[in-house]
Amino acid sequence: MENKRQPIELAEIFSRHASDFLQVNHLHPNQQKAFDAIRQCRTAILGGHIDHCDQCGYTRPAYNSCRNRHCPKCQVMKKVQWVDKLAANLPPVKHFHLVFTIPRVLHQLFYLNQAKAYNLLFKAAGKALLQCAANPAFLGAQAGAVAILHTWGQTLVYHPHLHMIVPAGGLSDDQQEWVRAGKKFFLPVKALSGVFRGILCRLLEKAIENGEIKTPENTNGFNNLKNQCYKNKWVVYCQKPFANAQNLVQYLGNYTHRVAISNHRIYTHANNRVCFGYKDYKNAGLKRTMTLDATEFIRRFLQHVLPDGFYKIRYFGFLAMRNAQSKLQACFDLIDKPSFLPELQGLTATELWRTITGKDPIVCPKCTIGRLKPVALKTTEPEPG
Repeated sequence: MENKRQPIELAEIFSRHASDFLQVNHLHPNQQKAFDAIRQCRTAILGGHIDHCDQCGYTRPAYNSCRNRHCPKCQVMKKVQWVDKLAANLPPVKHFHLVFTIPRVLHQLFYLNQAKAYNLLFKAAGKALLQCAANPAFLGAQAGAVAILHTWGQTLVYHPHLHMIVPAGGLSDDQQEWVRAGKKFFLPVKALSGVFRGILCRLLEKAIENGEIKTPENTNGFNNLKNQCYKNKWVVYCQKPFANAQNLVQYLGNYTHRVAISNHRIYTHANNRVCFGYKDYKNAGLKRTMTLDATEFIRRFLQHVLPDGFYKIRYFGFLAMRNAQSKLQACFDLIDKPSFLPELQGLTATELWRTITGKDPIVCPKCTIGRLKPVALKTTEPEPG
């Protein structure tokens, strides 16, 4: 027996096809850990308790969450708390959305060297942004940014890229002035793209020379890859700035703590096939559906499991943690506008749920008078496979 939230869940697909999938696929320990956690999330295997109404006697099982960061059922609370905290730490100005992508020719190299390659991607994007922002011809100030790593496209293909949230302005060198960015764009994207490409290629080349990164067997050294990288222009996408804090917070919620696919995007699961929805960004974001064999669907999902202990959110410039008490505070003082106040800090899980849903989780859903009280359940041993 399991807690159900969606008609079809990722956990159900994993559980039904676990045996067939594991017979033909060898998983990395991190992938195996996520695979098992998602299957067991909110089931009796992880233990839990029985909610018992003190008035009408109504009972319901409540099982523990796996807390794995790749589980679509375990990110809601973490997301809203993180977004609430971040929004309070962002300067009260407009913000831009930048997306740093890499060409397809580098995908195999990145997948073989995930932890190191993703670190270099963060480093290159952050350095390119700060370097261009400091240029007097552009902004002439120290910028700040929050970057979030995604490794997937809408159809679960491997597509590593960074979403970056950038305040529309920067701090002067003497920290005495807030320098406003232009209304339509933060930095010239062509210049930013070229600098990003050059920095990332240099970092990758150096890491390969030092033996920190291995090149795929089907490539003739990094020079060949680099030549292919420079054949096409790299484009850093820049979205128009958000007009207010409410729009910004809503946006943050859509991108942070997201997993490769959420349960609500899964439409059908029958005859060993999975049908899910996606947005076709090559055609103005039209909503479409895709159907895959269940084993291929699982394989695509698991290729987005991050290395153990890897931080997929990074901070740069005046938003870096080391600058929170100095440069970031100077930004707030210079802008001198009302900022977003955190609402969820310090709340218990029950208080948090009550705040974000407007529902009291301990009120009996049947009689609406009684209070639900927990009674402990014993754990059960997981089934092999």
